[in-house]
Amino acid sequence: MNKKQTVKSVSPIRVAVSGARGKMGRITVIAIDNEPDLNLVATINREDDLEAVLKQALPDVLIDFTLPGCVFRHAKIAITLGIRPLIGASGLSESNIEYLKQQCQLQALGGLIAPNFSISAILMMQMAQQAARYFPHAEIIEMHHPMKVDSPSGTAIATAQRMDGMTIASEDHPASQCVQGVPIHSVRMPGMFAHQQVIFSRDGERLTLQQDCSDRQAMMPGVVLATRYVMKATALHYGLDVALG
Repeated sequence: MNKKQTVKSVSPIRVAVSGARGKMGRITVIAIDNEPDLNLVATINREDDLEAVLKQALPDVLIDFTLPGCVFRHAKIAITLGIRPLIGASGLSESNIEYLKQQCQLQALGGLIAPNFSISAILMMQMAQQAARYFPHAEIIEMHHPMKVDSPSGTAIATAQRMDGMTIASEDHPASQCVQGVPIHSVRMPGMFAHQQVIFSRDGERLTLQQDCSDRQAMMPGVVLATRYVMKATALHYGLDVALG
């Protein structure tokens, strides 16, 4: 018996992936299947009955990379069944998130909502939060491929939320949107994948933080890390930071 089989037979984390045929879903399936302590028990797609599949497969964790229109319903089903939600899809409102947190709290159930699973993106957000204490002006430019449907990106919104109240909000700003007083410019162009700049300024100086991701494979270490983390958590958290320690 090889090492992978030995470890899995001791304490496997049973994982289901929803949106398994999508771009993120496909590589997540491979990443989970390659980890010795993770056991892929179900792949779920649009035509499947999510609740029926989950009841049959009995996963510990549901990783959701579906669409904004169904992610909230999927999370509610998972939590009702005692399955830990790991949400990578966008589309949850603040009220949605608060509701899911309350439901997880009732069961002391771990979970995670991550706008971005890229570790470099998380570090950039942390640095932006720190820099915002010292620079009164800041703007975000997020650039993605034309197929990305949400705008601004979840990462840009999460970055702005971390900087809330630390920078001077500009009135009547030409940016496509302002979040928590931080202007965000969204770019959708061929040849791009996922990129973000956070530009800070004050009289006489400027600081630019830039993060670039050229392949979805870069997200997989974060997905695997988060999958292990939710098994130890007893509440639903927002952001990959908590899993980084």
